[in-house]
Amino acid sequence: MVNTTLCYIRRGNEYLMLHRVKKENDLNRDKWIGIGGKFLDKESPEDCLLREVEEETGLTLTQYQYRGVVTFVSDRWPTEYMHLFTADGFTGDLRECGEGVLEWLPRERLLEIPHWEGDAIFLDLIWRDAPFFSLKVCYEGDRLAGAVLNGRSIK
Repeated sequence: MVNTTLCYIRRGNEYLMLHRVKKENDLNRDKWIGIGGKFLDKESPEDCLLREVEEETGLTLTQYQYRGVVTFVSDRWPTEYMHLFTADGFTGDLRECGEGVLEWLPRERLLEIPHWEGDAIFLDLIWRDAPFFSLKVCYEGDRLAGAVLNGRSIK
């Protein structure tokens, strides 16, 4: 099992997205995702969030919100518990990322670019300002095979 964070950083109507194209054997290879990564020993979700955002972008978050936990189950990868955040306050200057290409994209483009199918579920929850949630998404390869939101099957 792996614990990770993922953050959707907002600037007006745009979100900072990472196109994962630089690492080999990357489960997110060629997909666009938010900013985040794996926990280090003794880190809380917030510790991991702040460290990963600074490492990958050069930005320091000043305003963020813990939105939910997404459990990824895959027939190819270990189970992952992703702690999902949004942020709309930050300082610093964007820098190049060693894991992919960073780009500010308008909200309406986020579901048009290559992404995990289940991302659409939690992005909708974020955009509707849903209360803290637990989402489980199950994949067979890259195909979403099932989804459970707060204990209830939705796919």
